[in-house]
Amino acid sequence: MATQHSRSAARTMMAPAVFLLLVWMLVPLILTLWFSVMDYRPLRGTFECCEGLGNYIRFASSSSFQDAIVTTLIMVGGILLITVTGGILLALLLDQPIWGQGIVRILVIAPFFVMPTVAALVWKNMFMNPVNGLLAHLWEFFGAEPISWLTQVPLFSIIIIVSWIWLPFATLILLTAIQSLDSEQMEAAEMDGASPIARFFYIVLPHLSRAITVVILIQTIFLLSIFAEIFVTTGGGFGTRTLTYLVYQRVIESQNVGLGSAGGIFAVILANIVAIFLMRMVGKNLDK
Repeated sequence: MATQHSRSAARTMMAPAVFLLLVWMLVPLILTLWFSVMDYRPLRGTFECCEGLGNYIRFASSSSFQDAIVTTLIMVGGILLITVTGGILLALLLDQPIWGQGIVRILVIAPFFVMPTVAALVWKNMFMNPVNGLLAHLWEFFGAEPISWLTQVPLFSIIIIVSWIWLPFATLILLTAIQSLDSEQMEAAEMDGASPIARFFYIVLPHLSRAITVVILIQTIFLLSIFAEIFVTTGGGFGTRTLTYLVYQRVIESQNVGLGSAGGIFAVILANIVAIFLMRMVGKNLDK
C-alpha cells in the first residue's frame, strides 16, 4: 500500500514531466486562439487586433469548409473500414501455422515503418501512374483502358494509400488479440460441430471487440490530421481537400494566419467531438 510520503514523492518526480507536457500543449493552443481573433497577414504587413469572431464566421461560412468536413469524414471512415476488415482477415491468416511465419509477419508489418510521404510517392509514381504504373500495365494486359487514379478516383486512391500504411498497425493489434484467445474454447466449439464461420462470428469476433475499438480510436486520432499523402499526390485538388489541408491553404498559400488559426480551432473541436464519441464506445467495450 502506498503511503502518503511515497505518493508525495511520486507526484514531485512526475511534476516536471507533467509541466513540460502542459507547456508543450497549451502554448501552441493559446497562440492559435490569439491569432484566430487577429487580422494577421504577414506578407501584407497586417497585424491588427480584435477581429473577434470574424475569422471563425468567414471560415465556417465558406463552401470549402463544409466540403472539407465531408471529405475528412468520408476519408477516415473509408480507411477505418479497409484497415479493420483487412486487419482481421490478415490476423486470422497470420495466426495459422505456415512456413516462414516469422518472415511473413515482418513483411506484413513493414509498410507501417515507411514514411507517409515516401509511401505516397511510391504509390503515385510506381503503381498509379496512368502511363508507366504497374496498375496501368496490368489494365493493358487484360485489354482494359488504364485509369488515371489520382484524377478520376482521387479520394478512393488516397484512401487506398493511407490504408496500406495503417493496415499493418491494425493487423498487429488484432493478431495479438487473436493469439490471446483460449484455444480450448475453439476446440470445444469445433467438437460440438460449429462451422468455421460460426466460430468466427460467435467466438473470435466478440473476443476482438476490445482490440477493434482500440484500433479505431488510435487510428481516428491520427487520420483526422492526414496531410502528407494529400500534399504529394493531389495537392488538395479533385475533391481531396480535408479540413487539415484547408487550414494549410489558408495559412501558407493565402498567407492569412488569422483565418487559418480559426480553422485550426475548428479542427481541434472536430477531433475532440470524435474522440469523446469513440472514448465512450471504447469505455462500453472495456467494461464488458
